[in-house]
Amino acid sequence: MKKYMHYVATIVGVVLLGIGFYMVKAILDPQGIFITLPYVCIGVGSGCFGGGLGEIIQKRAIGKDPKLAKKMEIDRTDERNVAIANQSKAKAYDMMVFIFGALMLTYALMNVDTKVMLLLVFSYLFVVGYGIYFRIKFDKQM
Repeated sequence: MKKYMHYVATIVGVVLLGIGFYMVKAILDPQGIFITLPYVCIGVGSGCFGGGLGEIIQKRAIGKDPKLAKKMEIDRTDERNVAIANQSKAKAYDMMVFIFGALMLTYALMNVDTKVMLLLVFSYLFVVGYGIYFRIKFDKQM
């Protein structure tokens, strides 16, 4: 079943893209959720289509060249590459904390809607809490 998931994702992406574009053109006076739903369908459909098709192309390219498949597997599991990826994620997280904080302050000074501010604050606190949780977990393991 896992073998076909990329094909399913590609098909679902095309269907969602089609539904989204149809809704953009067909609904002349959108109300409520139909203001944003077509664009959400287009965005999710684009992601599913691109991800699925990319995996299909990658599998076909690797299937034709076993040396390339072995090299890609070594690059993916190499300790140095894993350490570099983890360090870059840590730097991006550190920067994200400050950027989210500045963005929340800016939105608060602009008197943005309370619902938007609460969503931003809760997502910020969730990400920071997630980081703290794993920091404690990894400290206990090491």
